[in-house]
Amino acid sequence: MSVPPFRFREGSGPLVVAMPHVGTHVPPDIAEGLTDLGRRVLDTDWHIDKLYGFLDEADVTTVIATHSRTVVDLNRAPENTPLYPGRFETGLLPMTTFDGEPLYQADREPDQAETARRLETYWRPYHAQLSAALEATKAKHGYALLLDAHSIRAEIPMLFEGRLPDVNVGTADGASASPALTERLAGVLGAQDAFTWVVNGRFKGGWTTRNYGKPAEGVHAVQFELVQAAYMHEATPETFDPAKAEAMQGLLKTLVAEIAAFRP
Repeated sequence: MSVPPFRFREGSGPLVVAMPHVGTHVPPDIAEGLTDLGRRVLDTDWHIDKLYGFLDEADVTTVIATHSRTVVDLNRAPENTPLYPGRFETGLLPMTTFDGEPLYQADREPDQAETARRLETYWRPYHAQLSAALEATKAKHGYALLLDAHSIRAEIPMLFEGRLPDVNVGTADGASASPALTERLAGVLGAQDAFTWVVNGRFKGGWTTRNYGKPAEGVHAVQFELVQAAYMHEATPETFDPAKAEAMQGLLKTLVAEIAAFRP
């Protein structure tokens, strides 16, 4: 494996930020079985690592995926149980795009053995590192704070109706983080009018948030799902525009600081 499954930076504070869907790398042996559309990895959480580029200065621990969610979705359960039963979703090894278009050529979809291989090669190392980072943070501070950072297109009819709010905060309906932390984040969002927002709306937090967020055990997890149109040009997703992203980055700095300052 020429490209490691993640990039890791250890910070000294209580906050850990995970980015499971920012990666775009697809190994050649997997890419050869994809459709032309599949190779474009359009369902990437585009430029999230650049958007949160201030985290190094803030001395925050980060675990950043390098491989595309087309390879394996790091925010799904290893058993591939659904996050939102009854709704369309793309699963542990996505077979279609968010728009329902096939990712694989005919008769090239991964079988059970390939699924197991990808779990061992990409999924388990990423989560082993994330789990270890949270454990080390908790051992040092007595608690740990996890932000799972995501983004998505503003409108995807197969996933949700209409247009999403710009900032979607998820805490598994309050199960993954202290209500006091959620209130602090809502206070920051309510004090600005540049971006629309919601708490525990359509996106309540994926497997990462639900699995690691255990307030009673000292780990508080929050997911941010940002609308890409609020910080980038969706028509040209590969290009990052710092000027377009500036306002969202300013809000994120305030939100991240609010999380980092939280004391359970």
